[in-house]
Amino acid sequence: MTISILFGTETGNAEMLAEDIAAALEDDHETRIANLQDTGAEDLRAADLSIIVCSSYGDGELPASAQPFADLLRAEQPDLAGVQFAIFGLGDTEYAETFGHGSMKLAELLTERGATPVGERLVHDAAGGDLPEDIAVPWATAILAGRATA
Repeated sequence: MTISILFGTETGNAEMLAEDIAAALEDDHETRIANLQDTGAEDLRAADLSIIVCSSYGDGELPASAQPFADLLRAEQPDLAGVQFAIFGLGDTEYAETFGHGSMKLAELLTERGATPVGERLVHDAAGGDLPEDIAVPWATAILAGRATA
């Protein structure tokens, strides 16, 4: 299976987590990592599944590297029917009112364009005791296991 692991980041944490997910999956799947700022609709269509790691910034906004991708989706309004994606967010419950809103907004944009979410959107809490990779890698593995049996 061809999997694109895409990240939207402000400080680099989402990129590091994308690399951890890719390392966990690369033995069994063809993986590629890319920054969302360098991603277009055709890149989403080229993968069997896009796993997206996206942080939140400021008041629950998209991080800087995800903003050009979101702007492209709004401006070009590509038809993403047939595109499947899973999304993992990075957030901090210290900002309870906007916790995980970056990944939520990105998931909404993709769904509005016809893409299909696969699995549950999870958000890692930086205020918690778990490392993001300890949650994200089993989450990604479970999504892929579910697709194999579907």
